[in-house]
Amino acid sequence: MRTSRPRLRALLYAGCLAIANPATAGPDPAALRDARMGEMKKLAIHDAPKPGSEVAFIAPDGAEVRLADFAGHTLLLNFWATWCAPCRKEMPALDALAGAMADTDLKVVIVATGKNNPAAIEKFFEKHGITTLQSHLDPNSALARDMGIFGLPITLVIDPDGQEIARLRGDADWNSDDARAILSKILAQFE
Repeated sequence: MRTSRPRLRALLYAGCLAIANPATAGPDPAALRDARMGEMKKLAIHDAPKPGSEVAFIAPDGAEVRLADFAGHTLLLNFWATWCAPCRKEMPALDALAGAMADTDLKVVIVATGKNNPAAIEKFFEKHGITTLQSHLDPNSALARDMGIFGLPITLVIDPDGQEIARLRGDADWNSDDARAILSKILAQFE
């Protein structure tokens, strides 16, 4: 197959732009690893983005949604369950983070995976003052399985293209200075 000179020039130009402009080349894993502090050191930054999922889950309003519905935003995607003590422990910090970063491109999305009674979720949120977050549901754990979630809580960082770029196993203080700092650095790599 023969490529025309204008097409070849366009391809070469696009390649040069990607090399010269790191923002178009995606996040710099080494820089992000170096930026992790405190308990955020356990945030595993992937060398290359991993494909996201196309599996549907349920939005708080009962509608079916997919990760693609959040395209253009960086997601902090947290898998949790009402029966999971570490999940319940970190939920107030996730709620505070969602409020603190509401004016950024970061969206905190929580997904109750497995059997979780919506009434129990609502009661837990009321008891602990969770006012910013609303829980999505993954009743059959289809999304969790597709994304390799084994054990809870697990929090993923999903880039604006819907690809996983980082993962943290276990609970964390997501409203800490260290968490906000690394998340801000991640957001800056997509500006």
